[in-house]
Amino acid sequence: MTDTPSVPSATPVAETTRAQAPPTARPLRQLLAASVGNAVEWYDWYAYTFLAAYLARQVFPPGTGNSLVPLLSTFAVFAVGFFMRPVGGLLMGAVADRRGRRTALTVTILLMGASSLLVALTPTYAAAGVLAPVVLVTARLLQGLSVGGEFAASTTFLVESAGPGRRGLFSSFQYVSTSVGQLAASGAAALLVAVLSESAMDGWGWRVPFLLGAVLSLAGFWIRRGAEETRAERPADERRPGLLDALRYHPRASLLIGGITAGGTLAYYTWTSYLPTYAELNTGIAKEDALLAGTLSLAFFALLQPVGGLVSDRFGRKPTLLFFGLGFAVLVVPLLRALDGSFLTLLLVQCAGMVLLTGFTSISAAVNAETFPARVRAAGIGFPYSLTVALFGGTAPYVGTLLKELDRPHLFPWYVAALCLVSSAVYLRLPETAHKPLDR
Repeated sequence: MTDTPSVPSATPVAETTRAQAPPTARPLRQLLAASVGNAVEWYDWYAYTFLAAYLARQVFPPGTGNSLVPLLSTFAVFAVGFFMRPVGGLLMGAVADRRGRRTALTVTILLMGASSLLVALTPTYAAAGVLAPVVLVTARLLQGLSVGGEFAASTTFLVESAGPGRRGLFSSFQYVSTSVGQLAASGAAALLVAVLSESAMDGWGWRVPFLLGAVLSLAGFWIRRGAEETRAERPADERRPGLLDALRYHPRASLLIGGITAGGTLAYYTWTSYLPTYAELNTGIAKEDALLAGTLSLAFFALLQPVGGLVSDRFGRKPTLLFFGLGFAVLVVPLLRALDGSFLTLLLVQCAGMVLLTGFTSISAAVNAETFPARVRAAGIGFPYSLTVALFGGTAPYVGTLLKELDRPHLFPWYVAALCLVSSAVYLRLPETAHKPLDR
């Protein structure tokens, strides 16, 4: 018997010669295990974003005559964390393909808890000098590794747990739980800003959400230990997938993941993470108002996700993706230009963008999972997806802040529109996979 694997088709996969394994017998419990753990992971990740201004003042040296320099440094570390995500997607994806989805999910949440604790214990620049940003960068690299692995494993876990005709619905809970985690981080930041003085926030208040995240990670680990494995049993003599098998045997599918994701990830991180800071820098809106608008719009966004998933299960993935891509390409410039420094305008702009964004986020997991066969699905999704997110999503706050520094803030909306248009061209050429069986 040879060790050489057969080379599957590199096009989106729906059918296979392998016997189809039934979906899990306890789908709701699976949904809870994936969602709770994922929410904790993203709470830890996003707490950094919402507290960036405080981290900038405490961990980085002040810029001579320029208050934007520490903030740029903090967003640079934000981007650095994203560039560990492809590594996490590849390594944890390989673990999920070789050892099972549940094993990978428990490892990623423990990694995230450790990195959150490290952020909470980061010394200030005044106390430790250059050691402070070194510790923060180390913590952010661990967070990136964890989040990259989380998306790869939880995407496959969620979609494989779904029954017939429900993959879009189950897929939507990837961003329901992501939004809940982000909402918790945003809400915690807003609450702390509201009840603590500026000096208390600078002194110790910014550490509290990260300490809480470390504790919540242990709770998520406990919940995930009881999840049911979704990977079908493989013959004992079957060769285990290699680390780079997905890239080697499915290069077209890997490129498709990048094209599908590019516009969506830039729009997502612009709208859900950077928009409050963008509004502060370009309209002068108060920090408290910007955080509150972000928190309310995130709650609205979470409620929209199952609707988008159900629509795609009924009418298909392509129409839903095109609703997002073309809608954002046309409307992002006028929406961002409409910001005028008022709370109500910012809230309306954010909610309008969330409606369009749902066309991508609600079915991202399903589209990705339907692109690869089960044997290499987690690693196949994890690496190209996370690399694309690192290139376009992770750099969104830095690019936007840098354009402001260069006195060219009006170029940022056009950048978002152009990339959404590129992804729309990819969506037009995708085969429809919503109603085809999933390889398990």
